[in-house]
Amino acid sequence: MTRNKLWGRLLRKPPALFFLLASALMSPTLLAEDAGNLYNTELDIAMGQRYFERQCSRCHGFDAKGNDETGAPDLTGTLSRASSDTGIFNVIREGVSGTAMLPVAAEVPDATVWQLVSYINSLRYDPSLVVLEGDADSGRRLFNGQADCSGCHMVGGRGGRLGPDLSRIGEDHRPEDLLDALVAPSADVDPRWWTLRITGPDGIEREGFRMGEDSFAVRIMDAETQLWSFDKSDIQNYERIEESTMPSYDQRLTESELDDLVAYLFSLRREEN
Repeated sequence: MTRNKLWGRLLRKPPALFFLLASALMSPTLLAEDAGNLYNTELDIAMGQRYFERQCSRCHGFDAKGNDETGAPDLTGTLSRASSDTGIFNVIREGVSGTAMLPVAAEVPDATVWQLVSYINSLRYDPSLVVLEGDADSGRRLFNGQADCSGCHMVGGRGGRLGPDLSRIGEDHRPEDLLDALVAPSADVDPRWWTLRITGPDGIEREGFRMGEDSFAVRIMDAETQLWSFDKSDIQNYERIEESTMPSYDQRLTESELDDLVAYLFSLRREEN
């Protein structure tokens, strides 16, 4: 049936029905919300990635893993502010009040926003479908014993504070990412875990993790978890070390033990109620 014949039939319908149908035909957002995301092909995902890299990566990073400095969350794991395609769409379109997440420009078409939703969805996957060679129980024993990971990392409120809290690391990292972090920890160190070596106005050199820094002041946490704050104008010497303090386990653990440790770390995620 041609478009002209279709509209001819619609025009002969009662006015209320005509306007209802016309509104649905002319509103891609309404259709998408009712029928799900209609822009989810491989081409749509590629277009969403292109828009993300151009507009969103400045805060969320090219890998979409977020940025502690800007407060931008990791988009590759479980999303805290949206649990559906429509929810993600609304966050992008409307922004989040009181945060650095601004709405997209009004002139950005809804189709582009839906393509962005498809790209964000493509970054995540179902962890229940992942088959690992290691044993999580053996990995837990390694974590708390031979590998001594708990000396620096906290899980479920227990452990050290000299490394990131790993209680939900399995939500945001794939097994291959976890293995990379174990064998090459200095390859990608978050600025929060850089080491700063600072000589203050008292002439004493102190070293610790970079807890916070701006144009005027810097704060570090030393190995005893004590906090030190410095006005930059009073600092006598400042050295930044961007390597990780975490040792590589490439030679410390066997391949089988690494598999077990990865299996345990990948199992760490929020408990379902």
